[in-house]
Amino acid sequence: MLVLRSLLFNLVFYVWTMLCCVGLLWMLFIPRRRMIDVLAWYMRTLAWLERTIIGLHYEVRGLEHLPAHGSFLVGAKHQSMWETMKLHLILDDPAIILKRELLWLPIWGWYAAKSQQIPVDRSRRGAALTPLVTGARAVVAQGRPIVIFPQGTRLAPGTYRPYKVGIGLLYQDLGLPIVPMALNSGLFWGRRTLIRHPGTITIEFLPPIPPGLPRDVAMAELEERLEAASERLSLAAGGPPTERPTTPRRIRLRTAAPARGQASA
Repeated sequence: MLVLRSLLFNLVFYVWTMLCCVGLLWMLFIPRRRMIDVLAWYMRTLAWLERTIIGLHYEVRGLEHLPAHGSFLVGAKHQSMWETMKLHLILDDPAIILKRELLWLPIWGWYAAKSQQIPVDRSRRGAALTPLVTGARAVVAQGRPIVIFPQGTRLAPGTYRPYKVGIGLLYQDLGLPIVPMALNSGLFWGRRTLIRHPGTITIEFLPPIPPGLPRDVAMAELEERLEAASERLSLAAGGPPTERPTTPRRIRLRTAAPARGQASA
């Protein structure tokens, strides 16, 4: 039954996505913000398909840790394609840092460019940091949140990879808080499989790391908190612990943020 439901979902998912990509081309000619509203509608239809066909739900914790106004950085774990499809439902018009090659995809790349995400040419390594900062400054001027995956790629639950310098550079240059975003989506929506598992994916926002700290301190705090929280969510759902190098005890920060409640779907 799991395989049949997964096959049915994938068929409906890709056919529906193709129809929407073609049928919504008119969005390229309307104001960007209006297009974002239509994009959120499309994402809601996908969430409905997940619940109806697979029995896959999700819950969001810690929304009270998101700043109520202005830009901020979200340092997010990245385990599957699933979370990229939910960011526009959870955050208000986020700018996601993504690899430049995605803009080359027919039609989908046009939507990504229109929505003003932040592309990065990873092949340029250090040289890619300058356009990253330039693009992020433009987003801050719009008052939008910025989402970055600190490890740079999707990783299966339990897998560790060192954090890259990009988020530390943005933290230092932009003077914004970092809100860590933990999750366990990879247990239900794997990277390299078409099998989709029923259950409830959890996304959890952690207390923000305030601006103004030394970059190394902020990066260490982000890694410790985010890895620990994601491991906790993984273990709670029957997933594996994270195998990572032993690190010294880090400085723990106590922060407060305006309440925004919690949401689930």
